[in-house]
Amino acid sequence: MNPQVHTLAKTVSEENWMSFISTPLASREGYKSEEQEIVIPHTAVRLLGTPYAEDEYFQLLYDLAHQTSPKIHCLSGELNKEIQQEKFQAIQNLLMIHGKEKLSINRFVAFMDRDSLLPMLDDPSLNRHIRTTFIAVLTRYEENHKDGLGGQQFRRVIVDLVKWTWNHLNEWLEEKSGDIPRVLWYGPATASEQYFLYLLFLFGCDLILVHPEGMDPLSEADPKQTAGCAISFPGTQELIPFPAERPKRKSTVAYKATKELDQVLHSDDSMLYKPWQFRNYSTNSITLKTTYDELFLLIREQAFVRPNFEVKNKTVYIPTLFSKIMGISKNRKTYWSKLEELRDFELSLVIRHFPFTRPVKGNPQFHIQDAEGPDGRLDPKRMMASNWWRYKKLPAGLQLALAEAISRYIYKPRLKMAEGESERGLQYFLFNHALEIPQSIISLLQNFDYAQAVPRLILYNNEQSGKLSRSDAAMLLLLNEFGIDIVLLNPAGYMDVEEFIEEKYFDIHWLDEMNHGEPYREATLFQKFIKRIF
Repeated sequence: MNPQVHTLAKTVSEENWMSFISTPLASREGYKSEEQEIVIPHTAVRLLGTPYAEDEYFQLLYDLAHQTSPKIHCLSGELNKEIQQEKFQAIQNLLMIHGKEKLSINRFVAFMDRDSLLPMLDDPSLNRHIRTTFIAVLTRYEENHKDGLGGQQFRRVIVDLVKWTWNHLNEWLEEKSGDIPRVLWYGPATASEQYFLYLLFLFGCDLILVHPEGMDPLSEADPKQTAGCAISFPGTQELIPFPAERPKRKSTVAYKATKELDQVLHSDDSMLYKPWQFRNYSTNSITLKTTYDELFLLIREQAFVRPNFEVKNKTVYIPTLFSKIMGISKNRKTYWSKLEELRDFELSLVIRHFPFTRPVKGNPQFHIQDAEGPDGRLDPKRMMASNWWRYKKLPAGLQLALAEAISRYIYKPRLKMAEGESERGLQYFLFNHALEIPQSIISLLQNFDYAQAVPRLILYNNEQSGKLSRSDAAMLLLLNEFGIDIVLLNPAGYMDVEEFIEEKYFDIHWLDEMNHGEPYREATLFQKFIKRIF
């Protein structure tokens, strides 16, 4: 009688994970090899972020990838993508059968076994175990994806799982070392890579999953982190290539102490923020509802002083203003003084001519499909990796925050639908214009330190310099989603942005009287001189 193979996931800590990984299988607590049962103790440790001593940390990673006893397979960027033509054809035939008959997962794996898509191991127990593992992985995939095993992404994933199971797991098992494979993964992972790593974990391999930016490499395949445990370090670092040589720098005691002091004094909720502390964080705006007087008080304040400011889960929640001022004050001097107060700010951009964006036509269907995640929404990481992404020159943190804002504003659209326009057509319209942000506005975003001064867009529309367009309104919504202050002035009291955006999404303040064609007044040199003095 062949024994049943069971895996036993062990919890490890920052102090003991290395010793556990180095311990041979037969010496691990909980190991069992009996006539009726085999128990494999193993672990998956997610190392998220970086410790204070970053150089020593990368030295450790380099040493792990190059040690020989026990050997650790560094798979990140090294997956063998070759597949025999007959196996590829067998997968395609199986997918055709599945498309017609909607096979259950058990039958799907049985067909894989029949068509020799799974390795045939010498040990019958492991042979049965690898098939049980495939059933568990496909079950998890079906749970995570609304279209189950019928989507286009699954076709890519199953081909990759077959090729990597043969090219890696089968080769390791054929070595018959009597121990379990150990795998190191560095950085993000595609959907296929995530499900292969998850398969290795369920089979009984040890996994070391590393991401210096603090992001979970198994976020899609294992969103609840049931596979192993996570160790979060106090710092983060922008993702750099895995060290090709052993780093030679060493952190001094003073450097480590400074890093630790920074972590205490400048934590997310300390309110003592360093310049650009959140440069790699995401943004999410909270549009404040204010009175006319509050508008001029709050717009002066830095983001972290405003009500409802918060930093949580690597996201900065920025209280923003989105207001329209209708009409003009009887006291013209007061009106223009307040306008001067709005525009006399380093991070302000005044727009007086409309439209300030250009209309974009085209069908971005394939661009969107290429970047959609399993939830059917645009995946920011896939957007950034696409060849159509136009903001690759921006810092990585800003790119990610911008991509996330675009995804949110497309899938929760606040722009009114045009006559005869479908919901998908509206998403295409928003997507097209999100990739055409004017350079003057890009400069504002580049200089936005999320916890500090909030950039502002001032629009003066006296109905004499063009008409505010639908693409302008779409751009305003994107900037509001990102966290920019927006103030639109219309001295004539005419409707402009209301044609495209419902009034519940911004404040409207009415002044004393309406004046059609009120010319825009620049500050005089004397006024500018006085302001510089005081």
